[in-house]
Amino acid sequence: MAPSVLSGKAVDAETSGIPGVLAQYEEWVRRTPEAPAVVDGAHSWTYRQIDEAADAVVRAWNGRVCPGDLVGVCLDRSAALVVTAVALARVGAVYLPLGPRPGERRIAAVGEDVGVTCLIGAPEVLPQRHREAEHLVLPLPGEGANAVAGAVAAFLPPAPGSRPAPAGALYSVLTSGSTGRPKAVAVAGPALTSLLAWYREETGLGPGDRQSLLIGVAFDPHVMELWGGLTSGAALIPAPDAVRWDPSALTDWWREAAVTVAVTATPMTEPLLDRPWPQDLVLRHLVVGGDRMRRRPGADVTAVVHNAYGPAEATVATTTHAMRATDGDVHDDAAPPIGVPLPGVCVLVAGQDGRVVPRGEDGELLIGGAQLALGYLDPELTANRFTAPPSEGVPPEVDRVYRTGDRVRMRADGVLEFLGRLDDQVKISGVRIEPAEVESALEQDPAVHSAVVVAPRDSDGRARLVAYVLPVAGSLLAPPDPDALLASVRAWLPEQAVPSAVRLVDAFALDANGKVDRAALLKQELLPPAEQTESAGTASTASFPQGATANERLVLGTVRELLGRPGTVLEDNFTDIGGTSLAAARLLAAVEQETGVRLRAPELLRQSDLRAVVAVLDKRCAAAAQKAGV
Repeated sequence: MAPSVLSGKAVDAETSGIPGVLAQYEEWVRRTPEAPAVVDGAHSWTYRQIDEAADAVVRAWNGRVCPGDLVGVCLDRSAALVVTAVALARVGAVYLPLGPRPGERRIAAVGEDVGVTCLIGAPEVLPQRHREAEHLVLPLPGEGANAVAGAVAAFLPPAPGSRPAPAGALYSVLTSGSTGRPKAVAVAGPALTSLLAWYREETGLGPGDRQSLLIGVAFDPHVMELWGGLTSGAALIPAPDAVRWDPSALTDWWREAAVTVAVTATPMTEPLLDRPWPQDLVLRHLVVGGDRMRRRPGADVTAVVHNAYGPAEATVATTTHAMRATDGDVHDDAAPPIGVPLPGVCVLVAGQDGRVVPRGEDGELLIGGAQLALGYLDPELTANRFTAPPSEGVPPEVDRVYRTGDRVRMRADGVLEFLGRLDDQVKISGVRIEPAEVESALEQDPAVHSAVVVAPRDSDGRARLVAYVLPVAGSLLAPPDPDALLASVRAWLPEQAVPSAVRLVDAFALDANGKVDRAALLKQELLPPAEQTESAGTASTASFPQGATANERLVLGTVRELLGRPGTVLEDNFTDIGGTSLAAARLLAAVEQETGVRLRAPELLRQSDLRAVVAVLDKRCAAAAQKAGV
């Protein structure tokens, strides 16, 4: 049997001479200055206007932002974000996307570890230290669905001992860290250039196309979206936030915005594949990634769907599997593979002894080649995960590999199948989460002695986080309140890492080695709801209120199941008890399936509690019945 090693088709010998992303974008500014570069609803900016705005930002910095500086960007998908990314590339600074609403404590912790020169964003979203720092108002576009007015650059000296970006870095992103603090990965320009060359060739992205800007800004696929559009002469189309909560709203937006190429997270896409595919979309290509895809698209899907796999440490996407309605296996119910490597990427499967295994055997996926990141900003972490390749069976040009921690199998035809993780890391809504980071955030509360986080999966294989918390024994402090703990950790963690439930315990069960028995905690989550450990402050049983209406039972029962909180009551607020964007999408889908009424995400999110959500649903159901003449 052949060894489990495969390299993408050889990169052109002149690859090193291909212009970088900034030069490719500037070529389109010269060639098509009046072509739309960003279209945000009624607002539009040409390539010339984006370029002039980026120059204005550079002039406003007046030398305060220098080559190699790490700059944290707290903006949402908008023309302002695009202008900022271009301006930072123009001065040679390192773009560190943090998202529009970064948790204050999380950003403060990042600032202690990473040598951030300044943060860019609306003053009210910045950490307290940066709100009180020197502010420079930036001439950024203030129009668009997600735009903010009065964005500033807030300057503070990097913290003593914080780490700078390595030389040659173009951007940096945060990934979950097992030490309880996020890790910063640095990526060089040539790695992104290699990725985008594949992306443009695979999708045919070019002038006249409309590329979605949909992925959350804190996550690295948005870099592929943003620079993919700018280096192809296409228009970027920022998505309103509400479409990320609602599959129906997403397809409506694709239609209304005439999006032709899009990138989405797997959990956002799967609900779309469970319903008839809209036949009036102009969407040609849909690149999906971030989590295991559990089914392939049906024969009615008119777009080519690319199941993409890749860690941030290897620049967004490293293997893909394209699926078309004309494929012979279109009716196959099996999960699709993660495919074959991109050009210039080498993948290999290694056993526990570090040697390459024969094809057909399971092992850890190692990645080498053109798209490897420079490493983490922490040299020790880099040395641990970016290592020398196996001594045999590896192409000579591969001098280092990234150990993904993912378990895969390479078929005889070289196609990779994803089998799961080798360690404790878990994917939640497409984002890699280290349970230890969540545990550390919970343990910041002085009333918490220790926390253990587990990730039970539902019948469809989707994971959620549940935290078991041991209070400080004999403390004069009041026992921690589960809902207050959830609220507090939002300042430390991204949305996907906030547990769906907190359960207080008197002690942790231990295994034969004296360690916390995580398997027992997982088993606890699989018990009937009435037998599960209940969160303090919630109902003691999973029963419905006496006289509950059908809609009350529907909303309450669905939320309890989605969030794994059997004690949820109608007086609870959806987001306060751990509701995420993906959970909201599934709740809306369940309501529509049961009642035929399609609520919008804002109608869910702006309600004070679940009782108010039911009231909206009742009103909409009554209106639908009246219209139908019932």
